[in-house]
Amino acid sequence: MEITTFSALAEPNRLRIVELLLNGPLTVGDIADRLQLRQPQASKHLRVLLEAGLVEVHADANRRNYQLSAVPFQALDSWLGGYRRMWEERFDSLDKYLEKLQSSQQKDTKPDQN
Repeated sequence: MEITTFSALAEPNRLRIVELLLNGPLTVGDIADRLQLRQPQASKHLRVLLEAGLVEVHADANRRNYQLSAVPFQALDSWLGGYRRMWEERFDSLDKYLEKLQSSQQKDTKPDQN
């Protein structure tokens, strides 16, 4: 079964794990402690994140360190880029409209100087 980025991140504990890993690699024990989860729960969430390709695991002696994988987040950022541009254009149009409205209201409220 393929797990998508969105379905993996939709679960709050998995999203919190990703947020923890923004600061660097952690072991499953570190993650469990910081999120106040039992280690089997943390392992289950990490397995889902691994299957989705969002995290990588590296063995260091007898420790397994989990870290974020950049590629899926770069793809997500690229996908969101189109939406970001659309909203920026809409906000720019709204700014122009509000400036025009404010300018029009200022002209209407100025007293006549005759």
